[in-house]
Amino acid sequence: MSLQNTLRSMCTGMALVAVVAVPAARAEDTAAASGVKAEMLHWIGDAQSKLEELADVTPEAKYTWRPSKGVRSTGEVFLHVAAANFGIPSYWGTAPPEGFKFQGYETSMTKKADIQKALKDSFTHMMNALENASDEDLNKQAEVFGQTMTVRGGYMLILSHVHEHLGQSIAYARSNGIVPPWTARQNAAAAAKAKEAEAKKEH
Repeated sequence: MSLQNTLRSMCTGMALVAVVAVPAARAEDTAAASGVKAEMLHWIGDAQSKLEELADVTPEAKYTWRPSKGVRSTGEVFLHVAAANFGIPSYWGTAPPEGFKFQGYETSMTKKADIQKALKDSFTHMMNALENASDEDLNKQAEVFGQTMTVRGGYMLILSHVHEHLGQSIAYARSNGIVPPWTARQNAAAAAKAKEAEAKKEH
């Protein structure tokens, strides 16, 4: 399924996918915003930090792994997210990087370092545009994949999209024996706390 068809389907039927976990600290991203926009920046930032961590700990050899034929590979999922981050805001006038094209973007590179950079740059591009948008800007109408919505609704689509593919990336990582780094940290902290409690009992 093409990027456009996937996102069009999301526009018409997808509910917000929220990843229930300790959110990443991104106070610098939300300091200049308030209300709904601040919350959107916060949860987009949460997905960004986790996707970037997964991209970092996944070995380059696993970037071509896919669960079955015809399904996006690990690297293609990261680039699919990047493509949406670069491309969707263009529907309300935020120009994507020069030379960017939706079609074929998710297969346009294969090296881990290049994909990591594209993912990071795409979040910077999209979140800067959201942070700089006024309430008036967010209330404007836009045509996104043939559907009319507010610019705010378009950013909510992006929010749901990044969390959808965060979930997919977690499943990919687990399938390859990779524990998500934030989960590994939580497990390590819990183990250390249990060990400390046991030591206190012994004394």
